[in-house]
Amino acid sequence: MCGRFVLATDAQSLQTHFQLDIIPEGFVIARYNIAPTQPVIVITNTAPKTLTLQKWGLIPSWSKDPSIASSLINARAETLHEKPSFRTAFKRRRCLIPATGFYEWGKGEGKTKQPYYIHLADNQIFAFAGLWETWHSPDGDMVETCTIITTEPNDLIRPLHHRMAVILDPHDYELWLSPDELPPSALMPLLNPYPQEDMRYHPVSSLVNNVRNDSPECIKPFVPPDQSALFT
Repeated sequence: MCGRFVLATDAQSLQTHFQLDIIPEGFVIARYNIAPTQPVIVITNTAPKTLTLQKWGLIPSWSKDPSIASSLINARAETLHEKPSFRTAFKRRRCLIPATGFYEWGKGEGKTKQPYYIHLADNQIFAFAGLWETWHSPDGDMVETCTIITTEPNDLIRPLHHRMAVILDPHDYELWLSPDELPPSALMPLLNPYPQEDMRYHPVSSLVNNVRNDSPECIKPFVPPDQSALFT
């Protein structure tokens, strides 16, 4: 799964990587501990040349209860075409969710979990494959939400988790963001595990466990206290 991620970059780099026409003013670009239910930057297939903000956690248009969002932060690639929560969005409402890394928690000392920061080997921007929806509340408010698609892990990620977020090849952005309704057969080949040789990870401190911590310290390599003397 993907439950926390990072976008450690600036507006100009985003604009260049995704060939955007404009970056809306007022967006907070650099974030280091993005969590479910928070606003996230998204590029949708109806506005592929600009950025929008959406709530992370999908609320299907037919849902009566917006709290469903907390259980729909991820969507399994293998069943997108058949699950009622995702199948229409898979055909019609796809998006890119920009990132520079994400976190997973592996085995630590004793019963504790060790957080790891996972990123591309070249530390470049990438995009998760996502879906988005528009939900109308009983009061008439319009809420746009999104989810991150997951797939089987590659061999690098497998020791940390049995799922991993789908990272799209930049060559596939145009197809994924097509405004047309597309069949699963055209889209499923894009939803593969990212090549392990192009990824890296390192342990980070427990700062990331608290969503209120959102600074570059979250992604710094963690050195256990008993080893810190080796680096002084």
